[in-house]
Amino acid sequence: MMYVYIHVSLCRPKRSLNSKKYGCDLVRCTHSQNAVICTSNKVDDTVRYLSLHDNKYLRYFPGHTKRVVSLQVSPVNDTFLSCSMDKTVRLWDLRSSSCQGIMHLNGQPVAAFDPEGLIFATGIESRMVKLYDLKSFDKGPFASFNMHQDMPGVEWSSMKFSSDGKVILVVANTGQIILLDAFSGNELHRLTGVQNLKRLRIEASFTPDSQFVLS
Repeated sequence: MMYVYIHVSLCRPKRSLNSKKYGCDLVRCTHSQNAVICTSNKVDDTVRYLSLHDNKYLRYFPGHTKRVVSLQVSPVNDTFLSCSMDKTVRLWDLRSSSCQGIMHLNGQPVAAFDPEGLIFATGIESRMVKLYDLKSFDKGPFASFNMHQDMPGVEWSSMKFSSDGKVILVVANTGQIILLDAFSGNELHRLTGVQNLKRLRIEASFTPDSQFVLS
């Protein structure tokens, strides 16, 4: 079930949308006020474009063969990225059901667009960050950063850029939030204190001014 909120300050759902057949997992807003993309926790691993106006699917994006673990919409257009446990990152355009590009990686990825929608970052095997030019990602990354992990069983659950594009935020299932310099890959801060003993997937975000992190 998906809850649609009329205004975040009211903290009350305007209405609920049922998805009994496919279920609902990750949900991301698009540039259309009345449509979102979402993933399924039933049936298959197809990404779906859903109209909030009448609760009907506008388009399907098939291709992943395992659970989708990251879904990111470009900040400037209708492009979006999906990352899956099948070890692929797929590039899509909301106007077409055909995959615009696919990357086969060595581990489970997460991904994020920079604020200008020109580049995107991928986190691979929870130990490496790679940066790609959106227009030439098929040529490989233009920068790669290796990260030190001192805990077994660590999995990255999400990744985001700050609004100024200078910092990359990485969230791990240990509860740690890692802040990286987006240009050098150097670790700036490692935020701790979140208890996540069950190793659930958690989220974190920058505030709009990039001065604080919410988790």
